[in-house]
Amino acid sequence: MADGQVAELKRRHGREIQVHGSGDLAQTLLAHDLVDDFHVWLFPVILGSGKRLFSSGTEPAALTLVDSKRSSTGVVVNTTGAWGSRGTGRLS
Repeated sequence: MADGQVAELKRRHGREIQVHGSGDLAQTLLAHDLVDDFHVWLFPVILGSGKRLFSSGTEPAALTLVDSKRSSTGVVVNTTGAWGSRGTGRLS
């Protein structure tokens, strides 16, 4: 699907487009400025190595935490949005 087609789908249907479990697709959408926000679920388990959501080659971007909720089982859902200036983040 060409870059303009995703933007056109979003504009024409006025609905959100969700990506579940595809880091490669999420990075492609990010690279073409087609991401409005992230809902990142953090599970309280350690499984070892795995695939990174934001791997090398991802354009740096500042994210703003909009909401954070914790479930009764300890799953934390962070919602980011309102993109800030592109650059590297740092802990304060």
